[in-house]
Amino acid sequence: MHVWKKMMTATAAITATIATAACTGAPAAPGGETSTAWSVPMQQPSTGFEPNWSLDGFADQTLRQVVRVTTGGDTARITLSNRFGRNDLRIAAATVGRTESGARVQPDSLRPLRFQGSDTATIAPGADLTSDPAELRLAPSESATITLYLAEPTGPATFHAQGYATSYRAAGNQAGVADSAAFTDTTHSWYFLSSVQLSGGSAPADSIVAFGDSITDGFGSDNDGNNRYPDALADRLAAAGTPRAVLNAGIGGNTLLSDSPWYGESAVRRFDRDVLAHNGVSTVVLLGGLNDIGFSEVDLPTYKPNPVVSVQQLIDAYRDLIARAHRAGLKVVGGTLLPMKGAEYYTPTSAAKLRALNEWIRTGGEFDVVADFAAAVADPADPDRLNPAFDSGDHKHPNAAGYRAMAAAVDLNAI
Repeated sequence: MHVWKKMMTATAAITATIATAACTGAPAAPGGETSTAWSVPMQQPSTGFEPNWSLDGFADQTLRQVVRVTTGGDTARITLSNRFGRNDLRIAAATVGRTESGARVQPDSLRPLRFQGSDTATIAPGADLTSDPAELRLAPSESATITLYLAEPTGPATFHAQGYATSYRAAGNQAGVADSAAFTDTTHSWYFLSSVQLSGGSAPADSIVAFGDSITDGFGSDNDGNNRYPDALADRLAAAGTPRAVLNAGIGGNTLLSDSPWYGESAVRRFDRDVLAHNGVSTVVLLGGLNDIGFSEVDLPTYKPNPVVSVQQLIDAYRDLIARAHRAGLKVVGGTLLPMKGAEYYTPTSAAKLRALNEWIRTGGEFDVVADFAAAVADPADPDRLNPAFDSGDHKHPNAAGYRAMAAAVDLNAI
């Protein structure tokens, strides 16, 4: 699928700023430094893993999305992305508020969002746009509801396929309505919304980005459960009295080296945008390569491209990411790849590559910290297999308990 990269034109009440990275580095809002409290990588429209609205887009519809922030603040901004859009994205109205339950917003918290003073915005193909600050108090681990009224046809929508959170759709303009009755359509993807930034909070700004594929994204976790491993890591930090933002930069199916129409741009291509562009990041956790190894072992249409990739190529990709992170002043945590015996990826060849890559991660001395995720979730009777207590059912993705075990493998004093 083609990725459209057009220069922006001023065609609306405001001018959107072109950015190759999400505009999370917006100027600080009154009351303190602005930092990213939630984010998700953007993908081009595709059929995805389950039905979604990305290919059809939206027209005279209201989109309501719920996200959990991992730090608190008194002032909120959002960033919207039209990175993979073919048409101007016109926002007819937007609001933000504290989530009550499902698609219902706490009525007294509902706030209009403006863009350079305007209630409406136009975002050109290839561009992102950050809103003006809105006064809204959010506590750490609280959920925010972002609502967009899309009056004109959007065309195919820039989105994130595997949200593991319910997004809602209603006919007409419901942006200013706190009630949930009109929001009868649902999906488990996020659309256009790439980040939420907060200012005025007390939590430190040294955030952590978890960067990887579906195991970071949360495949096998519970919809609306917020029990992916980055969520569990944020919970551990908060319980230890050292709360920090933990941003999830995982994309299901993502590979270190190959772009995919279903599974996003390669890790080496998207790293700067999805990690380094965020304000206040001090640590990145890298976990990838399983799909590079596994795709070449399976002949399925979605597992394309599927070149045979050597362990050395994967090590070289990791070295590139480590060097870029270090140049930006980040600490780098290397996570070992999880066991997958019994999965469709598993062959003698893939098993040997996985063991060799994990050995380098553990002993190569190139990461600042190692998180031995593999050891944390392995079957004690067979280290090539996931512990049955942690297996979501496909023998390569953990369940919620497995994700908690992964988070427990991270040394909080070392990150």
